[in-house]
Amino acid sequence: MKKKLHVIIAGGGIGGAATALALLNKGFDVDVYEQAPELGEVGAGVQISPNANRALDHLGVFNDLARLSSNADDKVVRLWDSGKTFEMFDLGTEALERYSYPYLTVFRPDLLQVLVDAVRLKKPDAIHLGRKCTGFAQTKDGVGLRLDDGTEVTGDVLIGADGVHSTIRAAMFGSAPAEFSGMLAWRGVVPMENLPERMNRNRATVWVGPHGHVVHYPLRGGKLMNVVATAERDDWRVESWSAQGDKEEFRADFQGWHEDIQTLIEAAPSQFKWALMVRPPLQIWAEGRTALLGDACHPTLPLLAQGAVMAIEDAVVLAKCLEKYTDDPVRALRRYEELRSPVANRKVQGANENLRRFHNEAFLQADTAADFIETEWGRAAILDRYDWIFKDDVTKIEV
Repeated sequence: MKKKLHVIIAGGGIGGAATALALLNKGFDVDVYEQAPELGEVGAGVQISPNANRALDHLGVFNDLARLSSNADDKVVRLWDSGKTFEMFDLGTEALERYSYPYLTVFRPDLLQVLVDAVRLKKPDAIHLGRKCTGFAQTKDGVGLRLDDGTEVTGDVLIGADGVHSTIRAAMFGSAPAEFSGMLAWRGVVPMENLPERMNRNRATVWVGPHGHVVHYPLRGGKLMNVVATAERDDWRVESWSAQGDKEEFRADFQGWHEDIQTLIEAAPSQFKWALMVRPPLQIWAEGRTALLGDACHPTLPLLAQGAVMAIEDAVVLAKCLEKYTDDPVRALRRYEELRSPVANRKVQGANENLRRFHNEAFLQADTAADFIETEWGRAAILDRYDWIFKDDVTKIEV
C-alpha cells in the first residue's frame, strides 16, 4: 500500500487553499501555513473562465461559487474619450454550449472562502494562521519548513504557494529583482446602487485608450461593480494590493476620459493602487521535494484574466501527479512542472501581448480606433486568443 504523504503548503491564498483541497480530496494529509492572522482577500473581482470552473467543479466547489457570482449578459468595448461602444464578440455567452461551463465574475473573498470552507470540512485544523515562513531545508527523505517563531514543521513535500513575494522561491533561487512595467492599476468595488441607471446593468465593459484602459464588470449577482483602471505611470513602484490612493490622484490619471469613468471614480468608496511588475518566467519550478505554485512561479500581468485560474489548475495537476507517483515525490513534482510550465509560459506571454490591444495610439482617432477594434476584438481574434484556454481540461490530463 502506498504511503499517505504529508504535504506542507506555504501560503493560504487562493492557490494554497485550492492545492490543499485538491490534495485532501486525493487522501493526502495537508497542513497550510499562512502568515496573516486571518484569511482574507482584497475586496476585488476576479474573472473565472470555463477552464477554471471545470477545475473547480472537479474540486467540488463550483456550485457553491456560482451561487455567489455573476455572469454578465454581454461585453462591450468603449473608446476612452467619446464612449463609442462596440459590441464585443463574447465567448462568455457561448460558454455553456462550447465549453460546458460558464464564464463567471467573482468577488475574490468569495472564491477564497468557498475553498477554505471545503478544506475545513475535510480537515478542520488544516490551516494554521499567523505562521510566517522564513525558509526551509530538505533531505532525500523529507522537508522542514521554518517559521518565524523559531519552530520547524516537517513533511514529505513542501509547496510554495506564497505569491509574488514568495519566501520559498527566494530560498530556492534567490531574490531576483522585478522590473517595473510602467503601469499602475487602480482597484475599487462600487455598490451598484451608487451608479446611475445607465451604468447599473449586468454588462462587462472594456474601455481602451492610448495610454491606459479600464475594465468593469458585475459581482455578487449584480450587487457590486468591480473596477480596475490601469494607467501608464513611472512614479509609483509599490507592488501591493492594499496601498490606498486618493481620488484626486485617481482623477489625474484619467483626466479627459469619458464621464462614465469619472462617475466610477467618484462612486468608489475606496481605491487601492498597485504597481504592475514584470518578472522573467522561472524555468525550474521544482527541486527535490519542494515545488512552487501559482504566482510564486508564474506571476503575470492582469491582462488575460488567467492569474488565479492558473493557480487553481496548478493545484489539480499537482494533486494528480502526487497521486500517481506517491512513492516517488521527486518524480511527481518534476512531472507537475513538465505539464504546467509550458501552459503557464504561454499564458504569461499572452498577457504581455495583450497590452498593445488595451493601450494603443490607434485609439486617438475614431476611424483608426474602429479598424483596430474590429481586427483585434472581433470573433476571429477572440477565438484565436482564448478558445485554446477555455477548452483546456486539466481534470483529464495524462500524468
